[in-house]
Amino acid sequence: MMWWLPAAIVMAVCMLACIARIFIGPGAPTRLVAFDTTNTLVVALLVILALMFNQVVFVDVAIVYAVLSFIMTLYVARFIEGKKF
Repeated sequence: MMWWLPAAIVMAVCMLACIARIFIGPGAPTRLVAFDTTNTLVVALLVILALMFNQVVFVDVAIVYAVLSFIMTLYVARFIEGKKF
């Protein structure tokens, strides 16, 4: 059964909206939030792929990607704020 297909389509549409906001966003904080949202959608898509292909390795990759995305978001937010690292 293809139960994952509607979820993947909805996520793809949401990713396109976030990518559009990254390119046309009015400022750096808005672009950062859109980029972080896109990363969160990628993590969710990796979990859906793990369920679809029945492979646990995708969940491991999703966890590592989520941690790296969180650290990147913190560093960029500090940079935008103007503080030193």
